[in-house]
Amino acid sequence: MSGALSSSPAASALPRWQVLILAPLAGAMITLSLAPFDLWPAAIVGCAVYAYLLASCTPRQAIWRGWLFGLGLFGSGASWVYVSIHVYGNAGVILAAFLTLVFCAGLGLLHALQAWLYARIVRPLPGGMLLGFAAFWVFGEWLRSWLLTGFPWLYLGYGHVDTWLAGWAPITGVYGLSFAVAFTASCAFLTWRSPQPATVLSYGGLLATLWGGGLMLKPIEWVAPASETPLSVAIYQPNIPLERKWDRSRYQNILRQYERAVSPMFAQDLVLWPESAIPRVADRAGEFLDPIARRASMSDTVLITGIPTRDTQGRYFNSIIALGQGKGQYDKQRLVPFGEYVPLEAQLRGLIDFFDLPMSNFSRGSNHQGPLEAGNHRVAPLICYEIVYPELVAQSAQQAELLITISNDSWFGASIGPLQHLQMARMRALENGRYLLRGTNNGVSAIIDHRGQLVARSEQFVESTLMGNAQVMLGNTPFTSFGSMPLLIALGLLLGSMSLMYRVLWRDADKEH
Repeated sequence: MSGALSSSPAASALPRWQVLILAPLAGAMITLSLAPFDLWPAAIVGCAVYAYLLASCTPRQAIWRGWLFGLGLFGSGASWVYVSIHVYGNAGVILAAFLTLVFCAGLGLLHALQAWLYARIVRPLPGGMLLGFAAFWVFGEWLRSWLLTGFPWLYLGYGHVDTWLAGWAPITGVYGLSFAVAFTASCAFLTWRSPQPATVLSYGGLLATLWGGGLMLKPIEWVAPASETPLSVAIYQPNIPLERKWDRSRYQNILRQYERAVSPMFAQDLVLWPESAIPRVADRAGEFLDPIARRASMSDTVLITGIPTRDTQGRYFNSIIALGQGKGQYDKQRLVPFGEYVPLEAQLRGLIDFFDLPMSNFSRGSNHQGPLEAGNHRVAPLICYEIVYPELVAQSAQQAELLITISNDSWFGASIGPLQHLQMARMRALENGRYLLRGTNNGVSAIIDHRGQLVARSEQFVESTLMGNAQVMLGNTPFTSFGSMPLLIALGLLLGSMSLMYRVLWRDADKEH
């Protein structure tokens, strides 16, 4: 087995300056495969280069190379946090850049750990470079979805919401697509390493099956419309600058803007306003909300809006409420660190403005919340960051016929963050076979169909009302019913069988000597 690696280019012998260039560049190529660039082949090239860098290095070298790869990935793909820290946290350029670097470098440590484990445990296994590379990649993404509250961003699979691989999404979810991309990259690397006709045919056949299978799965309808008549919907995007939204002197102007905009919307079945649309706790906004709710009820309209709420114990929540012909309240479960709560609050609160952002003292909502009622239909509500958690959305979709997500991507300005966020929302609609309505403060608001395609979308940084239709759907996709666990179990069994085979081969080889 060690001899199988000896014929590969000596990646371990690369000069350090080449590693310094290749590793972060390979990570940055993942970002190019995602929105707004959408150059999906770039991720395959980036992963193939990464596989080459990890092909024959020592586990200790793998730590360094994995960290550099992660730094390139997050430094290019998640650098939008700088906008929040600098523009809205009022941190100076140097401090904001330093905190952003710390954030990206910290996330890069996860890739360093993954690379060390891969080089030490997975790579020596039979098929470790072919199947193990892709399987271990998926476990790395899954780990990142929950560790330290999770950062499920920049997954390989998101770049393929529109490619042939999208056919696998309703079965395996985004992790299955990530496996397919990483597996394609490992096949490309191994073909380059040993470009023999038999190798090319073998790996080509595997990839044809994988990609062709996705193409054949795409036409399958996993769900069906609940009725012949779709819902008419209106999504209002107010485009209120963040620095004005929480200014108390502008509160009445904000209410007048919403009141002026909502009147034409009462002809629709469902009206959606963005996250924290009304910048006041719900129990203090009754003078505005009660008349609006009555008008919506008389018009047979459901009005769903984001608004802060509080309970009898004085805890505050980032919430969605349904008014008019709708009913229910949902409190956000997955809070954003520093944006909605402050870790180590006693030590950090007050140090700099970034640790004291408006509404950064929310409490977490219960894990057991039902859908909102929108007339005779059930709506799964998700707030901002929650839409990027595959399992959370799948669990919510089991009880609902329509997905709704509201957000305030103003925190990320004109960066690539909001467009990445939209792409992930599209993947959730595709995975679960549900129409998804996305309402934001300044874009991108959108109506997304059950195949993850944009039916209508707004422009960014303009006040607008997005009108259209949304079909409520019945039935569940395999992913909605079972989530990611079947895929994770299958990959775990794959790695386990590879490990068992390695032990048997090693024992037999030891007996021969």
